[in-house]
Amino acid sequence: MRINFESYSALQYRNRALSRQVEEFKSGEKYVMMEADYKKLLRFHNQEMKRMERELAKAHSETITVRRYWSEVMDDLDKEHQAEVSRLLAKIERLEKEKLDLARQRDNTKDKLKERTQQYYSVAAELEEERGKNKKLTAQLNKNFENSSIPSSKQKAGKKKIPNSREKTGRKQGGQPGHKGHTRKQHVADITYEIPAPAEYADNPDYYETGKIIRKQKISVILNVQIVEYTTKEYRNRKTGARVHALFPKGYVNEVNYDGTVKALAFLLGNECGVSHGKIRRLLSELTNGEIEISDGMINGLCAEFSARTGREKTEIIKKLMTSPVMNVDFTNASVNGKSAQVLVLASPSADAALYIGREKKGHKGVKGTPLENYAGTIVHDHDTTFYKYGTGHQECTQHDIRYLTGSIQNEAELEWNKQMLELFRKMLHYRNSLSENEGLSPTIVSELEAEYDRILETAEKEYTDEPPNDYYREGYNLFLRLRKYKENELLFLHDKRVPANNSLCERLARVYKRKQKQAVTLRSLKNLCYICDSLSIVYLLRSNEENVYQKIAEIYGRERPPKSEGKTDATA
Repeated sequence: MRINFESYSALQYRNRALSRQVEEFKSGEKYVMMEADYKKLLRFHNQEMKRMERELAKAHSETITVRRYWSEVMDDLDKEHQAEVSRLLAKIERLEKEKLDLARQRDNTKDKLKERTQQYYSVAAELEEERGKNKKLTAQLNKNFENSSIPSSKQKAGKKKIPNSREKTGRKQGGQPGHKGHTRKQHVADITYEIPAPAEYADNPDYYETGKIIRKQKISVILNVQIVEYTTKEYRNRKTGARVHALFPKGYVNEVNYDGTVKALAFLLGNECGVSHGKIRRLLSELTNGEIEISDGMINGLCAEFSARTGREKTEIIKKLMTSPVMNVDFTNASVNGKSAQVLVLASPSADAALYIGREKKGHKGVKGTPLENYAGTIVHDHDTTFYKYGTGHQECTQHDIRYLTGSIQNEAELEWNKQMLELFRKMLHYRNSLSENEGLSPTIVSELEAEYDRILETAEKEYTDEPPNDYYREGYNLFLRLRKYKENELLFLHDKRVPANNSLCERLARVYKRKQKQAVTLRSLKNLCYICDSLSIVYLLRSNEENVYQKIAEIYGRERPPKSEGKTDATA
């Protein structure tokens, strides 16, 4: 193996150096040198130690000084701290005491506030209750036919006035320009007297006859009693003793009989004019110079006899009602033998027919068995929920809504929705009444009116949410709920021109019966009530047919009396 020259040279140099060191150790020279280095180093370390000892002593001295100073400072600080702590403790104690005092005052204040709050709420509740009672009493005192369903006939004495819901127009009273006047009819004279012309006209050449005759008539009423008497000879059987005679004509039953003319007059006086039985007797006697003296029993039986002879008219009325597209219906109170009863009034606004039906009860029992039970048209009523079970459509009476809104305005003057709704109803009625006979309803106008209706209901809901109604007066709130729930039935008259906007027809007819009941005071039986109802129904039909009612009734009393089974006057017949 060949060794590199550089490596070999390096090894030779190292070997020489090591050999030299070995020689130095052998001769002792190296030890001398090392000792000298050690001594030198020892001296250096001793000097350094002395320096450090001096510095340590100095630092120790400074530490003692600093410690002494720090101790003094700490003592001062501790004194100040203790003083501050004492001050703060005293302050804390004082604040704690103040806190306890404030807490005690707070609790006392809370108790007083609680007591005052309870007193306030108690007084406020009593005040609210008194306000509610006052509002209720005020509403009751102010109730009349204009702001409720109370009939005008039951208005308190001294406050009664003629019902009139029309607004003042500012025009003068009496006939308006263009109104066709009514003149008295001239008749064929029974006696004529000619007044001669004065000589200043007749003999004066400045005057000549125009050919016109000036007539002035005076009409008198003279009642003549015509008595037609039939006589016949009587025969007696010698063997049996039986007495016989020839048959008398129809209508000659008793020794004295009254024909249809007498009965018709007494009937109309009692059932259309509202004259009492005693006054009817006196009037007929005075009109005939005592020739006609009828009894109370005869007058009492006129309605029953009339009802028994008018089967064809009642059939005609029912036919007209059932074929009419719209029917007005209503219940009104009656009195039978001191107990409450009902009269169901059915009327057609288009067929000029009305039917009075005497019933023991109202509701579904009162409707059962009447033409209304099977009626298939639109019904107009006063929000009697019973009627919603019958017919195919319903219209609420807007006149009642207007009355209830008037009451709400009087008792809830702070609200706005009732005033707005009242004005809207008047606007809708004005629009409907302004339409000509051949003019149809405008969908655009109807939609605008319905939108305004909904907006007013929203206003009402907000107002009653902000200030709920009290327990003493809720009529206005109940009206709002009804108008919202029965919107379709409130506004049907805006969609069907055949439907009237109110139930005034039935109300007028009900007043006819009320006048009769006021005259009679009370009836002995339901059958008598039914007789009166039949009579009123037939008279309304005859009036609607524009017949001479007196002559027609006289003719009816001349008819053959049907068998009792056919002349039954039960309300459901």
